[in-house]
Amino acid sequence: MDIATSLGLVAGGVVLVTLILMGGDLRMFVDSHAFIVIFGGAFAATLIRFPLSCIFHGLPLGAKFAFTMRRFSQRELVDEIAALAEVARKNGPIGLEKAEVEDPFLAKGIRFVADGYDADFIRDNLERDRDNFLTHLDEGQKIYRAIGDCAPAFGMVGTLIGMVQMFANMTDPSKLGPYMAVALLATF
Repeated sequence: MDIATSLGLVAGGVVLVTLILMGGDLRMFVDSHAFIVIFGGAFAATLIRFPLSCIFHGLPLGAKFAFTMRRFSQRELVDEIAALAEVARKNGPIGLEKAEVEDPFLAKGIRFVADGYDADFIRDNLERDRDNFLTHLDEGQKIYRAIGDCAPAFGMVGTLIGMVQMFANMTDPSKLGPYMAVALLATF
């Protein structure tokens, strides 16, 4: 993840918490009704929309790619490949066995070269790995987008539920405030 994205998330959270604390207590903004309807509803809708195998592959890979996988710039990869080519030129393909490569995809290709596999086998194997990785990454992206798409809709559902509960208890004014709070927190 880019450092600007991390800083933006932290700054946004700090702004929200600061504004909440300026007007009261953080616990006022935590409501189990809103939590259940939004996260439970978004999870249920995602289960309906995608096969379980896609969810098991896509969610962890999407999180791993967003938070832990190091992205290499094109310049870094070109420099690393040039250094590996220099090793292969001097010591032959067998010299690549001791090469330290950070990128797992490139490392696999280097192992194939060092082991003496032919170019067609290496290309086919790496292209298949790339296609599988991109397919799973695309599944993860679609799953996270689906969660993001349906969470606001379930927030509105929570608002409607809270308002129905509020209107159903119009005879008891002491219940109007809590149900209105539930309705607004679901929207929030």
